[in-house]
Amino acid sequence: MAFFRELVSDTNTINEKSFVGVVSFVMMIILFGTDIVTGIMGIKLAVEKWIFDGFMLLTVLCFGISEGSKILQKRVNKK
Repeated sequence: MAFFRELVSDTNTINEKSFVGVVSFVMMIILFGTDIVTGIMGIKLAVEKWIFDGFMLLTVLCFGISEGSKILQKRVNKK
């Protein structure tokens, strides 16, 4: 509980962007693992493409990879 209290405080030492990036990456790993396990069991896992793309872009942008902004700009320009 103290971790989350420090996370939202004004004088924290936690990098919020890195924290969000790690959480997003962990969610992607859980999604991959679940997809592999359900594939082995013969069950089709229905995951919307926009959900996975959201986690992917969030992870890329949070870790400061400059290509993430280029990908995001290309998708916005398509629409």
